[in-house]
Amino acid sequence: MRRVILLLKPLLLLGILAASGCDRQTQQANSVEQIQQRGSLRVGTLYHPLYYFLRDGQEEGLDFELAYQFSASLGDNIALQMVPAYSIDELFALLDNGHVDMLAAGLVNTKQRRQLYRFGPSYYHIEHTLAYRKGTARPKRIQDLTNGITVLAGSSQAEWLYEQQQIHPELFWQAQRDSDAEDLLRQVAEKKTEYALVNDILLARTQRYYPSIEAAFTVGKPQAIAWMLPKNRDDSLLGPMLSFFEQQSSNGTLARLHEKYFGHVQSFDYVDTRTFLQRIDNRLPQYQPLFERYAGELDWRLLAAMSYQESHWDPKATSYTGVRGMMMLTEDTAAQVGVTNRLDPEQSIRGGAQYLTSILARLPASIPDGERIWFALAAYNIGLGHVLDVRRLTQSRQQDPNSWAQVKENLPLLHQPKWYRQTRYGYARGRETKQFVNNIRQYYQSLLWQDYAQADTNLRIQHEAPTVETDI
Repeated sequence: MRRVILLLKPLLLLGILAASGCDRQTQQANSVEQIQQRGSLRVGTLYHPLYYFLRDGQEEGLDFELAYQFSASLGDNIALQMVPAYSIDELFALLDNGHVDMLAAGLVNTKQRRQLYRFGPSYYHIEHTLAYRKGTARPKRIQDLTNGITVLAGSSQAEWLYEQQQIHPELFWQAQRDSDAEDLLRQVAEKKTEYALVNDILLARTQRYYPSIEAAFTVGKPQAIAWMLPKNRDDSLLGPMLSFFEQQSSNGTLARLHEKYFGHVQSFDYVDTRTFLQRIDNRLPQYQPLFERYAGELDWRLLAAMSYQESHWDPKATSYTGVRGMMMLTEDTAAQVGVTNRLDPEQSIRGGAQYLTSILARLPASIPDGERIWFALAAYNIGLGHVLDVRRLTQSRQQDPNSWAQVKENLPLLHQPKWYRQTRYGYARGRETKQFVNNIRQYYQSLLWQDYAQADTNLRIQHEAPTVETDI
């Protein structure tokens, strides 16, 4: 039976629960039995590219992907029902009032929260990081900041500051409600606040959109991220959750998801990012219709990110190796895909998309769908033969040749005679290829954010719009 994914807006919850309030009143059934009787797992979350969001009508996000698989582990006919909230306070209220079965939104397992809630196993860690604006004095210690710090109300960062205030009474900060971490960082970038205390992963991702923000320092110890369950109900859901994460870790699924959502987060380049954002405005609009026209089954934004890495969207770009054009095609590749003029933007984009698609089709079927594109991009840059060589080297080192996270770390071996002598195609610039793919993933993430930011703005406008009542 095909499982159906349902999406509910928080504003509709009260009416729905009035019709299905019997769920909480079924004392004879434990939490898992209630989920199975209902036929759905209700998961509270927050809108964010890392947790849950909609792209082209499809649900995505790390927490969404894990929750989808977890719901399937509870029964063949259990549908996943994502219930997005617009603030931390609203999110916790969903769980407190029994409107959802659990929360999955990058929540930190803190001492204060453990007094009220139960947590599942950790699936990654973050560090509290102080962000400041480039060009201003870099702060050295949190104790020196008696003003200007902004955090989210109810966040783990706010909890940490409350604890620190017991030691440093002079500490002062502003806690904002009905906001998110990216909005706090935007305020720093736009000089509306001096500092924001956020988690390091969100800061690293957000620097791609607001390049004027920088990390000053981290505070405290690494913090565990985990799903949250109510404490005053039975723990029947915790057992399956523990087993689920153990399985996801042992079968490599968790590692693949980490690579997908965190693998491209790397050292930040201010000049490169600023230039890229400028060219999104002044160059991309001219070529976007071509990327959309020839992307085919690919995401046009991925194709555009790839083209930017190759040529910075310059149709006359030429490399010292002789590759040319928007997609930097060699003469042989151009002939293979029917491109007669590599400097013609339309021909180059069409040919590059066609060539990348052909590489995807030639990759081994054992590579998971979610990772095939990274292998294909590497092959576009270095050649499919070299990528297959690295897969064989990876396997010879008792690692997974179908895992991009492991294969990319072995790409530099193609520089070393000890290793490339064992390969079919020999020496290659593997380090450059690793950087090539990482850069594209960063550019792609920035382009996705443009759409996410607009969609998030529209959702907030709808959420905050007043209800108009009409007398009948």
